[in-house]
Amino acid sequence: MNLLSEALALKEETIRLRRDFHRHPELDLDVQRTAGIVAKTLTDLGLKVTTGLAKTGVVGMLHGSTDSPVLLMRFDMDALPILEETGVSYASENPGKMHACGHDSHTAVGLSVAKILASKRTELKGTIKFVFQPGEEGAGGAQLMVADGVLENPRPDYSLGMHVWNEKPVGWYALKPGPTMAGAQIFTLTLTGKGGHGASPHQTVDPVVAAAQIITALQTIPSRNVSPLESAVVTVGKIDAGTAFNIIPQQAVLEGTIRTFKPEVTKKVNDRFYEIINNISAAMNCTAKIDLMQVTYPVINDPDLSALMASVVNTIDPNAKIDKEHQTMGSEDFSFMMHDIPGCFIFVGSANPEKGLDYPHHHPKFNIDEACLPFAVAVMAQGAMEILEKKPKSE
Repeated sequence: MNLLSEALALKEETIRLRRDFHRHPELDLDVQRTAGIVAKTLTDLGLKVTTGLAKTGVVGMLHGSTDSPVLLMRFDMDALPILEETGVSYASENPGKMHACGHDSHTAVGLSVAKILASKRTELKGTIKFVFQPGEEGAGGAQLMVADGVLENPRPDYSLGMHVWNEKPVGWYALKPGPTMAGAQIFTLTLTGKGGHGASPHQTVDPVVAAAQIITALQTIPSRNVSPLESAVVTVGKIDAGTAFNIIPQQAVLEGTIRTFKPEVTKKVNDRFYEIINNISAAMNCTAKIDLMQVTYPVINDPDLSALMASVVNTIDPNAKIDKEHQTMGSEDFSFMMHDIPGCFIFVGSANPEKGLDYPHHHPKFNIDEACLPFAVAVMAQGAMEILEKKPKSE
């Protein structure tokens, strides 16, 4: 079986859909137009459609010749608050909003996959739950969809997701078994001291000085507390303190993120994070209020699913370069849908430097080489069929 011919037959339709979504980007959970197109398309294909999960999420159920196993396929729909600078004919018509990460492509790919598999429903050895998710870019869409029951009635046995990747050219695919994307936490640290005149620091308790020492000390966690053979990131990305040059403020507020791949590393980083902040704050006579929240889990690819998908890629694209070592400290909230369900998340190279299509994700000139789209469609569609048929199970 090789579904590339079916995907190539849909190439122009996939591109048309992608450009339409690109022209009309929507943010966070408010993707009404996109969700409406998705729901209508899935309904027209004969799927049982549910709407309104996480406000605008859409789920389409495609039943094959048997009810089980059940495969969840996730495609995200939301854009970013960026003013587009690509100059393409299908550029954003919504100023300050742009599909600068590729979710327009993911939605178009998902609809084309649904069209191919709906035409082969009698050949499907199970059920596919198509999940079109809003709010991946920080609005908690996946977690909200889980809370709204996306993993129930029926519960998936497998999960599958994809992302176009502009760090690599068309023809490159990443399928690393095990941790492939980091889990992300975000933190807000509020340091409270005693404000006063900048000329009389001895009469104050300066939270800015405490913040400076804490920021420096936090950088020793990855370098001195985590093994050099492991990975961790602790970043302070925002500092808010003070109102004038001659005023020592009452408070300093720091915001940042922690990224790790493994639970044991996360625990070690978090333990040291609290120790450093609390001890330095106490030494500086400040009080510290720490808010630390888990935003995503690590994306951990099931080894057997990864091997199956690598075989599918080789069938679809014999010239493919499959990278089985690729990792990124970027995070992905699809992890909430594959946290305790065997899953696989595949990266599909989408850059073409010769055409100037290699700006990074979240850049105002981000754009992809659409030649990658039919390959993504074929890989996802064929992968779904083979997962249901072969029912891979890791020991």
